[in-house]
Amino acid sequence: MRVRLSLMLALATPFVLHAAVAQGIPDVPGATQSQRPTTIYPIANHLPDLSFSLNASEGKTLTEQAVKGKVVMLFFGYASCPDICPTTMAQLSEVMQQLGPKAKEAQILFISVDPHRDTPEVLQAYVNAFNNGAIGLTGSEQQIASVARRYRVAYQISKPKDASNPEAYEVMHGRGIYIFDKDGRARYLASDSETPEQVTEKIRTLL
Repeated sequence: MRVRLSLMLALATPFVLHAAVAQGIPDVPGATQSQRPTTIYPIANHLPDLSFSLNASEGKTLTEQAVKGKVVMLFFGYASCPDICPTTMAQLSEVMQQLGPKAKEAQILFISVDPHRDTPEVLQAYVNAFNNGAIGLTGSEQQIASVARRYRVAYQISKPKDASNPEAYEVMHGRGIYIFDKDGRARYLASDSETPEQVTEKIRTLL
């Protein structure tokens, strides 16, 4: 159990430069997609239940009650991320497609760690490009930091390299996908390099 928890924390907390490319899991000769090595770890009783109060588009404030009764896939990132975030959102969108009719019982939540540039409208437009049912959430620096600490998510916003362009800065953030069951309990932590098939398989066990 100690080794498993260490692996979980390793996924949850490392920094990644926004220009880094997500590494794929190497293929295993003769293995199908669902048989490839998995990096999805059980985290029941290791992290707290889903809880947040953040800003969504159209002036709405959402809490965990808005997704009660659904299996939630939660990811922390930002809209101008060039590689990690779009790759992960594309994976989660594929998971929703693979769930078919059951997708109505699942929910993608994308929490921005870049509240200075990601307004609720900008963020929602971003997630809509991948999945129309996904929800983008942002808030004040304090609100984001509070939720990130709750799930041991590391992130850092660097200072602008050019003082004349304060919007040009890098963001580093954790890469884990947090999966909560219909009661809001933390159940799995997946690597962003996991296959949609493996994630779908775990989601189905919670539906």
